[in-house]
Amino acid sequence: MMTIDGFSRRPLMNYPVRPSGRRLTIATHCLSGTLEDKLAAAAAARFHGVELAESDLVSTSWGPRRIRDECARRGLAVDAYQPFSDFEAVPPAVLRGHLRRAERTFAVLGEIGVRTVVVSSSMSGDAVDDDELAAEQLRALAGVAERNGLRLAYEALAWGRFVNTTAHAWRIVRMADHPALGLCLDSFHVLIKEPDAKSIRVVPGGKIFHVQLADAPGTAMDVAERSRHHRLFPGLGELDVATFARYVDDTGYDGPLSLEVSNDVYRQADPRHAAINGMRSVLALKADEKPPELTGIVFTELAVDDISGPEVSHALTALGFVNSGKHRSKPVQLWQQGTARILLNFAAQRTVAPGTATVCALAVETADPARSTARAERLLAPVLPRLRQPEEADLASIAAPDGTSIFLVRNESWLRDFQKVTSPHEKHIDGIDHVSLTDEVDDFDESTLFYRAVLGLSAEGTTEIAAPFGPILSRAAADPGRRVRIALNTAPMRRGDWAPVIPNPQHVAFRTGDAIAAARAMREHVLKIPENYYADLDARFELAPDFLAALREHSVLYDRDEHGAYLHFSTEMLGHRVFFAVVQRLDGYDGYGPAGAPVRMAAQRERRLLKLRQRKEPDQRHDFSLAHLTALSLSPPELVDAAAEAGYRYVGLRLTRVTPQEPHYPLATDPALMRTTKVRLAATGIEVLDIELARISPDEDPRDFQRFLEAGAELGARHVICQLPDPDRARKTDRFALLCEMARPLGLTVDLEFPSWTETPDLNSAVRVLRGAAQPNAGILVDLLHFARSGSSVADLRQLPAEWFHFVHVCDAPPAVPATNEGLIHTARFERLFPGEGGIDITGILGALPPGLPYALEIPRATLVAQVGGKEHARLALSRTRDHLEPRKDAPWTDAPS
Repeated sequence: MMTIDGFSRRPLMNYPVRPSGRRLTIATHCLSGTLEDKLAAAAAARFHGVELAESDLVSTSWGPRRIRDECARRGLAVDAYQPFSDFEAVPPAVLRGHLRRAERTFAVLGEIGVRTVVVSSSMSGDAVDDDELAAEQLRALAGVAERNGLRLAYEALAWGRFVNTTAHAWRIVRMADHPALGLCLDSFHVLIKEPDAKSIRVVPGGKIFHVQLADAPGTAMDVAERSRHHRLFPGLGELDVATFARYVDDTGYDGPLSLEVSNDVYRQADPRHAAINGMRSVLALKADEKPPELTGIVFTELAVDDISGPEVSHALTALGFVNSGKHRSKPVQLWQQGTARILLNFAAQRTVAPGTATVCALAVETADPARSTARAERLLAPVLPRLRQPEEADLASIAAPDGTSIFLVRNESWLRDFQKVTSPHEKHIDGIDHVSLTDEVDDFDESTLFYRAVLGLSAEGTTEIAAPFGPILSRAAADPGRRVRIALNTAPMRRGDWAPVIPNPQHVAFRTGDAIAAARAMREHVLKIPENYYADLDARFELAPDFLAALREHSVLYDRDEHGAYLHFSTEMLGHRVFFAVVQRLDGYDGYGPAGAPVRMAAQRERRLLKLRQRKEPDQRHDFSLAHLTALSLSPPELVDAAAEAGYRYVGLRLTRVTPQEPHYPLATDPALMRTTKVRLAATGIEVLDIELARISPDEDPRDFQRFLEAGAELGARHVICQLPDPDRARKTDRFALLCEMARPLGLTVDLEFPSWTETPDLNSAVRVLRGAAQPNAGILVDLLHFARSGSSVADLRQLPAEWFHFVHVCDAPPAVPATNEGLIHTARFERLFPGEGGIDITGILGALPPGLPYALEIPRATLVAQVGGKEHARLALSRTRDHLEPRKDAPWTDAPS
């Protein structure tokens, strides 16, 4: 993705200079990969050393000298080794084994060049509650360490069996009284047991041998579970790591600070990203200077294209914005109302689907752009180079973790880069209140850390929102003056796409002094909120009747806290991902209206589903269905998602295998597949138009299709496709009638298809069966390929009852008709064409059918599917069909996924 800089997102990072000051170390078990990966990541993030985990030493193929040499080559010291556990206060026989292990392990560590060994307090069932014995045995272990050039750092685990506080561990260390024995202070273990951390202030700095830093969420989770799987980098949790670090400094400790953060997400992420985030967190923790003051969000830039751009422009116009400027050298528009500014960038190199709008840049006003940029560089945020013409403003920008460009500006000199189009004005909006972004759950902490550390925003607590599709975690970051607000969101339990597909939704919230007046002025473009919300609002808050009526009339949401109130309303989704909101804060309200978020999400989804089903022109009469044969490589849930993304209303599902070679999706007998498919149907709003195939040959009994029919009914299908490859007219008519009788109580029609190579090969043969069966739910399925290849008559088609036709299979095919059945079958299953590419009289056949029938696109093209995949083929099928059947030059949505 490119911004007005002209440079791509997610730049490579290269940091040749190391941070000055105290030595900074990272524990290898914080990171994923092999030891080689971890050392490379630590060096790339500019750490001075590593804390070598026992598991990494045991599993590496490198010998001790190789480890030492590889660390030295990267400029890394091995500052510590851990854990050496369950050692102290044990019986003599157990102690002898421990000392034997220590002799051998410490010799290896000495060869590596390790400085300190962390000995964690015992959890062993062999241990006893005897401080003197513990001190005596630790003294013996310190002697072994000293002979190998090592020191021992005794650590009190918060869940240690007997020793679980710093004060207790310090008491034992003093008893032992050995120069090679001191303390390891871990912020997690200290703060979990003693939130004020005052006990560490009495420990002399010379007896603190190692310090570990970690934060943690404030939950009621088991302490050991939280420590082993859910630690966080400093500044991201609820522990007061900054005070802990200050108290450590007060003792005179001058050794390394080591990140010791066990987190399942970090340990599966790219180790370089995790290491850089860890370094950033420590640098921010130790930063003495205050960041430059931020005074507001200057503009938000959206990357758009020819599909999404007009949609976003229309919404901005409705909100009272005007297109006030055009960039002198780039295809970027400036939209403005008051001091609220939106840039629409039509030149972004996009990694998202066509028709999608996305936030690609923010500009914040800073009192000192140069100092803000220098701070960003110190905190490992890449400074982006910028392509500009000589006369254009030289704006500094940095890259956020998701690739969003953050511009750091001081004044409005950048506006000179835009040629004036229209004068901006102020109606109801006077600025940007906040910008809301959504991350994948694995990136949530990284983004929070970036905005907190690099921009100096204060990260607030995490709020859980009960969204319609599962919980959403929301965490806001703001400057002290609340003039720059960034709201970050993630879906921690997301499984697959929420459909209609909204990939990580974003919004820009504009500030107003009168939300009701603004909503009244923008009435037609305000997202409609259901009546039930206002009934509940009336029950929860004692609002004046006139005020409540105004909220209801204009679909304005309301929230209140102990300080004040919050009024807000939204647009529908624009460009598949972005929407706009307008907010009013009263009397010091500082939140973001979390109670209204689920209501707004549900309303946006309902509106989005409605748009998918609505046609763009009054004379467009047909819904489209994605026949399974078009993308048979997609499982039913995947087919449903593909249909939703491309803009179909229906799918046809193939429940039975027609050939031994094709994939089989046994919906009728696989409960898990049925359940997953139904979930995707419910989530997307896609409906099942038909199921196939009830193919009744001379040897098959219609009663064998009972479960097939029931599965169709369970899926909400309307029609069943039937074929009759049986030469006996009476028998196949009776069997067709029986199948109709079985389907009728389930609300299904049975639609007879007549492939030209079967024993029911044309329209006249199908008509004879229907007349003989005389069933009210019987129908004929016209497949354009079969109709054309069978030589059936358009004139005959026009004479048939309209109620016989429920949908039609649409495709095209080469003009030359294969001479053999094998050729006919091959074309039908593998080589159909998009409408307009072949020789079928599509317009004539469709014109002979009743108006308004759904068009089911059955267009299998094996070669194209192999090249682009089933999902893209399904999108192309709809796009090309619409282009041929419903041409409209000004309809950019026709080739866009919905």
